[in-house]
Amino acid sequence: MDLKQSETIKNLLIQGNKVMIVVMKNGASPGEIAETVKRIKALGLKAHVIEGTERTVVAAIGEKREEMKEALESGDGVEEVMPILAPYKVASLEVKPEPTVVTAGSLSVGGKALGIIGGPCSVESEEQIMNSARVVKAAGGTALRGGAFKPRTSPYSFQGMKEEGLKLLAAARDETGLAVVTEVLATDDVDLVANYADVLQIGARNMQNYRLLEAVGNTDRAVLLKRGASATMDEFLLAAEYILNEGNPNVMLCERGIRTFESHTRFTLPLASVTYLHHKTHLPVVIDPSHGTGHAYMVPDMAVAAVAAGADGLIIEMHPNPPEAMSDGYQSLTPEQFDQTLARCKTVAGAIGKSL
Repeated sequence: MDLKQSETIKNLLIQGNKVMIVVMKNGASPGEIAETVKRIKALGLKAHVIEGTERTVVAAIGEKREEMKEALESGDGVEEVMPILAPYKVASLEVKPEPTVVTAGSLSVGGKALGIIGGPCSVESEEQIMNSARVVKAAGGTALRGGAFKPRTSPYSFQGMKEEGLKLLAAARDETGLAVVTEVLATDDVDLVANYADVLQIGARNMQNYRLLEAVGNTDRAVLLKRGASATMDEFLLAAEYILNEGNPNVMLCERGIRTFESHTRFTLPLASVTYLHHKTHLPVVIDPSHGTGHAYMVPDMAVAAVAAGADGLIIEMHPNPPEAMSDGYQSLTPEQFDQTLARCKTVAGAIGKSL
């Protein structure tokens, strides 16, 4: 299916329709197409003909039964019949088989482009965030991360610099040209954060905050959606569906580790998620080895392994002076470690046909 056909099918799904796709053979005659439409209607379904550059597909709309697929596949000129079964319809490869590439300023994630998002857990001062941005830029990173609003387990922990932090991130972008990635915590803050950031991050705690997902879906900003610590893959993809369903196609999925019985890492980082998601969705996959391990000494190896596994991007915590970090210093790389890690990632990326 070409892009026009994919968009038409996506719109049918967004309207709440149940759809089965009848793909006609290349060169199918008008009579064969008309006969397919007739068969679809005889089964009690609606038919929607979608002409493409190479072939025609016919969307059969309505409640489906297994025998319908068999009845339609036997028609003259029919190549295959594809029921759209995934509950995450717009995110599914069944609707859009080609990989989505998300671009936001200097950041490009997906396809052959490997996006590298680096920076501190939180914005702490002008000097800290400016130095961080320069390190990320010099090492070959393509976007700057930093939290202006910080969700913390304890209400007494550092909560972020809020709008002042957003202003510092924007100033760092002005100097370095790096796209800004920062978290938004509440629907009331979406417009404010979107005024400063290039990418809106939805943290693990908010993965199923559906009103927030809808709110970022109504912006023109790219979204980095982190998997909840106990979320299944279907729940993860359905969360992405909320954003896509509002009309925002620029969604990146971020695997940041899940809760298991293990205690040697902060979370368990399942790199099999990369392969699984690439077989289920067209959306690009970003790996967070910092939260996924919780220990700085583990981050470089897991970052390299993620690239080897086919990840489309990485988000790595780096602080100019990790021992003095106000949050997550124990999992943050030093500037030297960050530079060395990206050099290793670049080598592996080149070996598998990707560019950094």
